[in-house]
Order: sequence, then structure tokens, then C-alpha cells
Amino acid sequence: MNDIYTMSDGLIQSRIGQKLKSARLKQNITQESLAHDAGISLSSLKKIEAGQIGTFENLLRCLRSLGEFELIRPMVEEDKMSPSEYYQLQSSVKRNARKRATGQAKSTKKEESQW
Repeated sequence: MNDIYTMSDGLIQSRIGQKLKSARLKQNITQESLAHDAGISLSSLKKIEAGQIGTFENLLRCLRSLGEFELIRPMVEEDKMSPSEYYQLQSSVKRNARKRATGQAKSTKKEESQW
């Protein structure tokens, strides 16, 4: 398999289309049925499967209808913090918190105006 960073956008879209088509066929779903369930036109689905992904929204609709959101889960989930990262975050919040003034306020003498 080629390194994804050296692949052209067209090749990446083509591979995504192939994977989508493969998932649809494994579930024994027709193009018409998937297009209807996803709420997109049949021609849009055919284009996606041919590697011509018009809109990301249509791709998401197809993935949702096929139950294949696992493919994009890493992109959507929030990163989890390690315990040490969490501790550092909490410590920095406490350090930067405003503190209440303690003790007597310093008295400052005001100069009398010459006016």
C-alpha cells in the first residue's frame, strides 16, 4: 500500500469510494436502497463509489446509513489526557486563578490639586 501522504487526492477518493461500495455489497444493499436511506440521489451515490466525492456531507450520510462511522471515529473523538497531563492542566489553572487581596490596603496620599 502506498504512503497516504504521497497519494493524489483523486486516488484517495477512489479508494474511499471502493471501500464504501465494498461495505454496501457486504451488507447486500442495493445502490438505490442506500441512496434512499442516506437521503441522497442515486447519481450522487454512484459518483461517490466511482471516487468522485462531491460533498463530505453526502459521504457522512452514506457512512451513517451503512453503520460504518468507525472509519472516521478517530477524527471525531476528543483526545484523552494522561493523568500527568490532567494534573499539569489543573495545576496551571490553580496558579493562574485570581487571588483575593489580603491584609490592609496600602494608603496612598493624594496630592492636593493646585486648582
